[in-house]
Amino acid sequence: MFNPQEIRKEFPILAQTVHGKPLIYLDNAATTQKPQCVIDSISNAYCTINANVHRGVHHLSQVATEEFEKARHTVQKFLGAAHSHEIIFTRGTTESINLVATSFGNTFLKEGDEVIISTMEHHSNIVPWQMLRDRIGIKLRIIPLTVDAKLDIAAYRNLFNEHTKLVSITHVSNVMGVTNPVKEYIDIAHSHNVPVMIDGAQSTPHIKIDVQTLDADFFVMSGHKVYAPTGIGVLYGKEKWLNAMQPYHGGGEMIQTVRFEKTTYNELPYKFEAGTPDYVGAIALGKALEWVNGIGIETIAAHEHMLTRYAVEKLHDIPQMRIFGQPDGAAISFLVGDIHPADLGTILDHLGIAIRTGHHCAQPLIDHFGIPGTVRASFAAYNTTEEVDTLIEGIKRAAKMFA
Repeated sequence: MFNPQEIRKEFPILAQTVHGKPLIYLDNAATTQKPQCVIDSISNAYCTINANVHRGVHHLSQVATEEFEKARHTVQKFLGAAHSHEIIFTRGTTESINLVATSFGNTFLKEGDEVIISTMEHHSNIVPWQMLRDRIGIKLRIIPLTVDAKLDIAAYRNLFNEHTKLVSITHVSNVMGVTNPVKEYIDIAHSHNVPVMIDGAQSTPHIKIDVQTLDADFFVMSGHKVYAPTGIGVLYGKEKWLNAMQPYHGGGEMIQTVRFEKTTYNELPYKFEAGTPDYVGAIALGKALEWVNGIGIETIAAHEHMLTRYAVEKLHDIPQMRIFGQPDGAAISFLVGDIHPADLGTILDHLGIAIRTGHHCAQPLIDHFGIPGTVRASFAAYNTTEEVDTLIEGIKRAAKMFA
């Protein structure tokens, strides 16, 4: 039986106090805390198998390589990919999107071609495309929102034309916690022979992902949002696209032969993994995904959805409460009257409650609502209804201060 109190014991950081209050960590959409098994995997790798991977015949190098590639297979199974060589290790979602924007863009796009993104994208899925636009002259087409802050699928259908070359959209809004029906969006794009990249940074920790069922051409994720360390992430890409794309990082590991006249590139996945990889981070990511699998992603998701529903119900009881969107995942964004989000966040911090305030790296979405930012509470496996109750009381206390 799922017991968040028992799960909490596996996370050392949660035992501390902040400003003399027990830590209540509700900033999981920004980054999750790490269980002891993940922390131990990092220490163990450096203490027992530290050596550069793929390049040595000696024992440590071979063992490190085996553990690194084992982690790749773990990610493959976690995402439902057909082949392990479709899994590219990166530094995170941001680098994964930049890799596609640069490599796919340099290989397939030209001036006048169009890429579709949406109003609710994280800056990581906006800025790389703007940079490509400035380099080669592509155009960005933006999916608008409906009056209830959902993606406008009718408008999306009308964005396609003969110049459309790629769709890149978020699976779950990092601001509103709203899940987009990305399978439907992928099917529409494929009916126009247009590939799709899905930003899975906010969905991978909370939704069972199967990239083959989705039929996503690219899928990106960050390890640190799913109980793994920072600085490690994943790009999944269909083999046909990855084989056709030119790499955008050059150096060691990603080559077969180097001559001053010409270089030939390595096979997948190493073609896109120039230099010494963060194999320790990859091993820790594999351990984190094994930890999630041990509990069950569906079990974790059910708990988080319960907390979200519970929190939304309690928040609605607070006067002048505004909740943005219709959260169905593990994050809620809100404002209370005219209280600035930074002020509310500071008060909550002094009560030991860690939440996120600001534009959440989604300024176009915040501008759409005509607000300076929001307060965001986001949940993970170790959060409890008691913590939600404390959050609600903290907000009520702050509201009285500004009344």
